[in-house]
Amino acid sequence: MIEATWIAFAFVMGLAARAIGLPPLVGYLAAGFTLAGFGGHIGVGPRDSVALEHIAHLGVLLLLFTVGLKLKLSNLVRREVIGGGLLHFAISSLIFLPAIMLILDLTWQQGLLLAIALSFSSTVLAAKVLEGKRELRAFHGRVAIGVLIIQDLIALVVMSLASGKVPSAWALLLFGLPLLRPLLFRLLDASGHEELMVLLGLLLALVVGGHGFEQLGLSSELGALAFGAMLAKHKRATELSNSLWGIKEVFLVGFFLQIGIGGLPDGEALLFAIAMAVLLPLKGMLFFFLFMLFRLRARSAFLTGVSLTNYSEFGLIMASVVLPQWMIPLAITVALSFVISAPLNRIAHPLYERLAKRLIPLERNIRHPDEQPVSLGDAQVLVMGMGRTGRAAYDYLREKGYRVVGLDSDPVVIEQSTKAGRQVLFADGEDQMLWQQLEMPHIDAVILALNDAEAKIIATEKLRERGFAGLLVSHAMYEDIARRIQQAGADRTYLTMSEAGAGLAEHVYRDLEQRGQSRRG
Repeated sequence: MIEATWIAFAFVMGLAARAIGLPPLVGYLAAGFTLAGFGGHIGVGPRDSVALEHIAHLGVLLLLFTVGLKLKLSNLVRREVIGGGLLHFAISSLIFLPAIMLILDLTWQQGLLLAIALSFSSTVLAAKVLEGKRELRAFHGRVAIGVLIIQDLIALVVMSLASGKVPSAWALLLFGLPLLRPLLFRLLDASGHEELMVLLGLLLALVVGGHGFEQLGLSSELGALAFGAMLAKHKRATELSNSLWGIKEVFLVGFFLQIGIGGLPDGEALLFAIAMAVLLPLKGMLFFFLFMLFRLRARSAFLTGVSLTNYSEFGLIMASVVLPQWMIPLAITVALSFVISAPLNRIAHPLYERLAKRLIPLERNIRHPDEQPVSLGDAQVLVMGMGRTGRAAYDYLREKGYRVVGLDSDPVVIEQSTKAGRQVLFADGEDQMLWQQLEMPHIDAVILALNDAEAKIIATEKLRERGFAGLLVSHAMYEDIARRIQQAGADRTYLTMSEAGAGLAEHVYRDLEQRGQSRRG
């Protein structure tokens, strides 16, 4: 079976990539190129590539649907998102155009379309990396996704104009989509918590959103994103996203395989890809300075810029419509940018720590939209991360009479906690400027309930470096992570599942003791 070949190659190459410290998706790309080179010897043919293309497309739709589930319109209607996205598109297109015309013998129209294709950043890679680090709702994650959506909308307009196709007149009905939100909410409520909920997600992402938008002459990707965004305010949006996680991840493996399996490059295609890879840092630097222009702090501008330093799969989609002869060179260029961008994103936080002294002086001396608190007042206990664990710790200590304050980088979590009567402020525990400037004169204990392990390690190190001598405790899923957090300076690190089991056993013990006393009485 050809599916067995895909799975075997993807697993082996993904495992090899992980072994050398690269994300598995780099291995999936390598597996695709390997299949392209040896496909004829192992029974992989063009018809199989078509099947893989369908699988890859489903993965992209599901990814965009889950991104939409975490999206709010307010994240798009921001100066740094709209201004940064539009200015970067215009400036980068003008930067790439002369370089392309110098290297290649093209008409200016073809050169312009190629420059536009290279100006976009990868929605799939950026969303996957941010989701993997649980930073989709952090400030820099929301800005990055907002810019990507602006770029995707530009790509859709360019493809429509360049191909001569126009949306169906029925597309005007889409302005009435918000009227369907109550119905969608009821469907999600009625679907329960098991397979019906998964099927509802697939129906909305692939059928109603994906196929439905295609029938109206619009992008299926836009449809999946739109229907995800319509459910973003539902209380079970996160549960729906989690239920689709496994299916989406498997299909996305097909996306990365498909890029590589499209064909092996010739010498000219490789030279083109290398030349564009050399220009890739300019793309990231342009993002950084534009975000600084729009008043972001250096850290947010840097992390957002890094996540957008790559070339886009939308460039391939656009090329398939208007530049089919450039599909393979662009595929190699996109793949090479992934190879560069994926490990760069993995070390983005430590890299910023090294560059912070040079980048922070570039900040404008004004109030920034991602400003963080400067004082915790008279609070005695600080809880970093207000997810389920953080909320439980906060509520327990507050009931015991302690003055507690929470910090989180997710505006949705902050809004929900504030409505519940908790004092929660916006802050990012991995930001070294937070710990340098934060006044916490009465804090006796810090609880690290952050999702990301690296965030807990960095926060622990920064707290100890600033001289905090109080109690510092954390939780972790795995023993090796627990050891690293303690080595960074934590007093105690509790294994989440072990503590949950011990707590459950304690409740059982108390109930058994009470029953025993009742019988003896």
